[in-house]
Parts: sequence; C-alpha cells; structure tokens
Amino acid sequence: MSYAPRPLSTRLTAAVALLAIAAACATNPVTGQREVSLMSEAQEVSIGQQVDVDIRNEMGVYDDPELQRYVSDLGVRLAKVSHRPQLPWHFTVVDNAAINAFAAPGGYIYITRGILAYMQDEAELVGVLGHEIGHVTARHAAQQYTRATGGTLGLIALGIFVPAARPFGDLASTGLGLLFLKYGRDDELQSDRLGVEYGAAAGWDPLGVPRFLRTLSRVSEMSERGVPNWLSTHPEPASRVEVARPLAEAQAAGRELARNREAYERRIDGVVFGDNPKDGIVRGNAFLHPVLRFAIEFPEGWEVQNTPQQVMARAPGQQRYMLLQIVQKPNGRDIEQIAVNHMTTGGFQRVSGERTRINGLDAYLGVYRGAIEGLGQVGMRTGHIVMPDRTVYVVAGFAPQAQYDAVNPVATASIQSFRQLTRQQAEEIRPNRLDFYTVRAGDTWQSIAQGASRGLVTAPTLAIMNGAELDAQPRTGTRIRIVVVG
Repeated sequence: MSYAPRPLSTRLTAAVALLAIAAACATNPVTGQREVSLMSEAQEVSIGQQVDVDIRNEMGVYDDPELQRYVSDLGVRLAKVSHRPQLPWHFTVVDNAAINAFAAPGGYIYITRGILAYMQDEAELVGVLGHEIGHVTARHAAQQYTRATGGTLGLIALGIFVPAARPFGDLASTGLGLLFLKYGRDDELQSDRLGVEYGAAAGWDPLGVPRFLRTLSRVSEMSERGVPNWLSTHPEPASRVEVARPLAEAQAAGRELARNREAYERRIDGVVFGDNPKDGIVRGNAFLHPVLRFAIEFPEGWEVQNTPQQVMARAPGQQRYMLLQIVQKPNGRDIEQIAVNHMTTGGFQRVSGERTRINGLDAYLGVYRGAIEGLGQVGMRTGHIVMPDRTVYVVAGFAPQAQYDAVNPVATASIQSFRQLTRQQAEEIRPNRLDFYTVRAGDTWQSIAQGASRGLVTAPTLAIMNGAELDAQPRTGTRIRIVVVG
C-alpha cells in the first residue's frame, strides 16, 4: 500500500497515435506467414522503450545487481537462438511479490521477484523467459495493437506468463492488473512451445516449462488468490501442461540438458519474499507499514492481499471482505463529516454511526448499506481514522446483507486494532526472505512452516515452493527452502 495510487504514465498516448496509419503487411518471424500489422519493428522498439519507463516507475526494479545480471545473461543467451536475435533485448527483475512474468514490445522482458521462489531450477526460469521471448518474436504484441479499435489501447504491457491476479473479482482492480493484456489461447500455447524450443536450443532441459506450469496450477488450486481462469481464451496452467509436456519430451529425448538447480538456488538465497516493507508488509493476519507507521490485524485465518491502492482481506470460501485504504482529498471539517461524505460519494447510505477514539486516534465508526458489483446489496461496517499527520484511513468490513451480522463483529475488532507505530517499532520491521533449512528427523511441512518459518508461510505454500506434494513429507537431511524474517 502506497501513500497514494501511482497511476501509469499517459505518455504512450502520443506514441500509440503514431500507429494510426494505413494497415501494412508484415511477415511473422515465427510462422513465416504474411499478416496485417500497424507496427514496424522500429515502432515496436520505440513503444517498448516508453513502456519500460512506466513499468520501472510503477513496479520498481529489484535491488540486487548480481541477480539482475544473472537473469539478463540467461535471457540474452535465449534471445540469440530465437527468431528475432537482432532486437535490443532487455531482461529485468521487478520488485513485485506477485507470481508473474510479462513482455513489452521490442524485446523488453520482465519477471517479478515473487515468481523466483516457486521455480525449482534454472531450466524452469529459462522456460519462463523463453515463453515471454516467444510473445515478442511471434509478434503477439503487434497483433494486439492491430486488433485494437483505432490502433489504441488502454493498457500498456503486452505479454504475460501468468495472468495478473484480481483477488476479489470485480470488487477491486490492482495496479498490477492494469499492466496486462490478455492473450488468446493460441498465442499462449504458441509461446509455451517457443519457450520449450528456445530453452532446448540453448542447452537447457525443456521439461522446465511443463514442470513450472504444473506449479502454477497448484498455486491456483491452493488459493482463491491464485491464477484465475480467463475463460477459454486464456487457458489456465493445468490445461497447458498436457500440451507442453509431449513437446518438451520430444526435444529432450536422447540429450543431456542442463537444469542447474544448485546454481539457481545460490542466486535466489536471501531474495525478499512477499511484500517490500516500504510498501507495507503482511505478517500472518497483520499488516504493518513502517513508512506510514501504522499497523492493523485482520481476522484470524483470512487471506490478506497488499496492493498499491489498498489492502484487502477475505474469509476463505466466503463472501466476507475487508479493505483498508487512504481517503484521497478528504471532504469535510471533522471526521464525521469526512466519513459520511466519503461513503455517500461512493453510493452508500448511513444507517448509524458515532465518533470515538481508536488507540488514541480520532475516528468515526459507521454502518452503511449500498451495492457492490458482483455482491449485490451489502452491509458495511467502517472506521474512518485520522493519523497525527492528518492522513485519513478507512477500514471497512462488508458482506451481502444476509451475511452482515456474521462479518460485523470481526470487522469491528479489526478496525479497533488499527494503531500508530512508534519510530522504533517501524525501524524494527524487516522483510521476509528466502532461506534454506536442512530437514530433521520428524519434521513435516506443517512443523517446518510453524517452526523454522515462524508461520510466515503456510504448509501448502512451503511444499509448493519446494516442488513437493503436501502429503509427501520432506526427507531427513534434504535441503529445502523456507521463509524467515531478514
């Protein structure tokens, strides 16, 4: 959560307008077929350069020069065996906790630091990079621009390996989600195939592609915050595994190809896992923000998701939600007026309310009714809270009207937990990082998650991070990944 939403730059408007020219035919470098395109290679590169500035500003570049160099070296080696080696390729690890990778036109490829924890070896990383290279070499980005009405687009980044998660459907759209366009089924499967081919041609085990797709499928199955199925036009990872595996097996047959697990794990040792403290950090059911100096506890067992615009929480398997965000440009003389104006502007009607103090902070607690797309009529308990610097936060718990009585008490308790952090408390907050642990006799995924990892990740997450099934307990003496406070 940032102090204010960071809108994507609108500087692409002029660049995209330059593409509104008469349609011309171009040869697809992968298929060799002629196709209508509004974008020359020079224009692809120009758009990519501008997109790169926006992505770096929006997501940040992960501060680890050695890791950046490692990923870039792998990417460049792959690009040399691709269908478009002449492009000015760039490979960047962005400072984002999501499990994702994506591409912009002209050879700009990005992976999040969040995806690194779930890859078992270098071959899997190469498979993801190769997939994204495929989106560029097959000119999927250019085709998207060509199909866009009038040659214009509202979104900027033009390729993904994993669809951007929208945790609560239409309830909220994350800043990350605004970066991505959806590719069709054929484009995704073609990029999977190209990832297999490029990896094998450069000497890596192409089975890394179906292996990692299987991991993504498990992430999706584990959590409602996982990879969504974008209907039939964007196949989810499970359906792509069955297509990619025989292709990879054919490429690998009779060859000794690299996986490089140890080399990969040396590079990711100590990588930040989850949120970066500068944007606030989720610890269990708590959210701590050392820069804005506040903390709050969400209901026990709820899934908590931090985005640049807001923090969201959901009761697993239920339509019960909470959110936390800053009230932009508060309108009113006092906290009651600010709260009512804020909710009324959002289409909610006050049922009751009262001024109060929450851990020494001026606040207004209210109950409201209104409609939310996808949920219908909801009941909502809110707390509008004023920090000493006059920043106003709103914490809200809501559910469909029939479930409101169940969400009200836990939402109220969560609102009452909002508190200011002292300077010392804020300075003591450290990020979670990847570490390694040698399994002892009697250890289980559950005991390691609660012991060595101190409850920072769940047992299912720990098993998936290590490429293991939850019911297949780790073997004594093996070295596994865990998450610790760094």
